[in-house]
Amino acid sequence: MNTPDLKTAALAAVVPDYVLSIAPYQAGKPIEELAREFKLDPASIVKLASNENPLGMPESAQRALTAAAASLGRYPDPNGFELKAALSARYGVPAEWITLGNGSNDLLELASLALLAPGSASVYAQHAFAVYKLATQARGARHIVVPARDYGHDLDAMFAAIDSDTRLVFIANPNNPTGTFLPAAQVAAFLARVHERYGDRVTVLLDEAYNEYLAPDLRFDSARWVEQYSNLIVTRTFSKAYGLAGLRVGFAMAQPRLTDLLNRVRQPFNVNSLAQAAAVAALGDADFLQRVYELNHSGKQALAEGFTRLGLQFVPSYGNFLLVRVGDAARINLELLKRGVIVRPVVGDGLPDWLRVTVGLPEENTRFLQALAAILDAP
Repeated sequence: MNTPDLKTAALAAVVPDYVLSIAPYQAGKPIEELAREFKLDPASIVKLASNENPLGMPESAQRALTAAAASLGRYPDPNGFELKAALSARYGVPAEWITLGNGSNDLLELASLALLAPGSASVYAQHAFAVYKLATQARGARHIVVPARDYGHDLDAMFAAIDSDTRLVFIANPNNPTGTFLPAAQVAAFLARVHERYGDRVTVLLDEAYNEYLAPDLRFDSARWVEQYSNLIVTRTFSKAYGLAGLRVGFAMAQPRLTDLLNRVRQPFNVNSLAQAAAVAALGDADFLQRVYELNHSGKQALAEGFTRLGLQFVPSYGNFLLVRVGDAARINLELLKRGVIVRPVVGDGLPDWLRVTVGLPEENTRFLQALAAILDAP
């Protein structure tokens, strides 16, 4: 007979089951950790695991950081006036409709905190961003997971899955970790159907963390949907294309009813002074953003061609990463780590045979493909 763990039993008496059952989010392995584990030179390690921008932070943001450092003895602007003003001008919505977050991840949590509770439910797609599940579970709400269509969102099935308890629907576009994309017409039709049927009872959160990687002919102005639908939240981030992952800054656009709710549960000073200053500078750096887009486009093409040469299935991606089917993903991931290459296993997303690979610099992409080829050729 197994003796129950007294610490666990004691926790179970005071901590909700839905909290104890959460599996903590597993981030991409840091370079320093891999260097220690396999006694590797950190400078020799290639990290293609966390969808970071291989160009790093733009020089414009670095200059803004230097200037902002002089005021670090003061708390940051709790309302982010300068950043909200810049975002308002860029997207054509009132500054009062914008909520700042400690990365867009923070905004996903804020939406779930404001809108979900035990007895309510959220709807999200199979193989969608892992935080939708975590944020739902942390509120004790029920998960309605809709089977994926071609590794992406099936909006018709998601609409049909909405029930009387549903309060929040998550849509990632492009989707992480699969890279799939929903055209504007499909999203617009879904928003119209949900608003017509459910009004403000069901909020749709459109997560556009990878929007800047879309080809120009695929981009659409989701801010205009925010003007049209009072039940819509659109989230964006500066962690990806803008190269500010380490500073943690994102934003949401929504009409005042939802913005007010997000600010009620938002921590004061949740976006620090350096992050706000760097984001203002990066937002105005169109040349850097174009370089990022072009580098990602060519790098994604190089990885796709490499996977084709190796005879590997992959999902065409609209983000800054590709999902590739390698078979024994756990073994191949370990072999890549031994060779100083970090990618992302996605077994937790229900894809045990697949790896997600961030698009890196040309030499990093080549290094990864060479290592993968050697592993696949080994007996």
